[in-house]
Amino acid sequence: MPAAASASVRPTRAKGEPRFPGGPQADPAGSHFERRIRSFQPRRSRVTAGQADALQRLWPAWGLDVDGQRVLDLAELFGNGRPVVLEIGFGMGEATARMAAADPDVNVLAVDVHTPGQGNLLSLADREGLANVRVGNGDAIILLREMLAPDSLDGLRVYFPDPWPKKRHHKRRLIQPEFLTLAAARLRPGALVHCATDWAPYAEQMLDVLTAHPGFANTQADGGYAPRPAFRPLTRFEGQGLDKGHAVHDLLFRRVPHGEGNDARSDA
Repeated sequence: MPAAASASVRPTRAKGEPRFPGGPQADPAGSHFERRIRSFQPRRSRVTAGQADALQRLWPAWGLDVDGQRVLDLAELFGNGRPVVLEIGFGMGEATARMAAADPDVNVLAVDVHTPGQGNLLSLADREGLANVRVGNGDAIILLREMLAPDSLDGLRVYFPDPWPKKRHHKRRLIQPEFLTLAAARLRPGALVHCATDWAPYAEQMLDVLTAHPGFANTQADGGYAPRPAFRPLTRFEGQGLDKGHAVHDLLFRRVPHGEGNDARSDA
């Protein structure tokens, strides 16, 4: 890659002008929905020239703003009727791209709010010819609740979400009973929910709430954590955690058939 492509860029633009015309919006859902406690904290980072180029070239075809204004036709979005897995929070997208490349018959809808990561994943998908990746920009709760039809997903991945370690911030954690009820309504029976974290207290919470939810069943006979499956690559963030001596916990749960366990389904 030329040196210029790796340099950080700070485009000059008029006040109110989009950062990337035709690219991801700064706040796609705007004020259409209630203000609530978010499980994510948008980060302001510089976008490299290569990431900016990918955002402007590829967003119109492979990007999606989570505006909550329509229900998606996933077959139309991907151009085929293959199974779709939702990944919430993909960082810089390296693991997402590797998993998409290893399983081209599965479509990956990857959503995040980190603009450099969005650009990086688009660049990786373009370079590797990954036609099975679409990048979502915005709040995953709005995506699930407003834009995905019941039983439309074949899997859910949540890798290394923000652990919000301070007790007063635990309410911001994504994996909560209410979130699981919403996700259950969008997952087909048999769909795999795969979570991973290197924060032990959060792993315990994940295990507790997934085990207690009637819509899911642990794939592990002992009811505990799963070994890291071969299909989940070692991420850069995970490597940093391992270097710090953190233990990584994987959780693999299946969506149970409708009616089993009297699972509460929400189409709200």
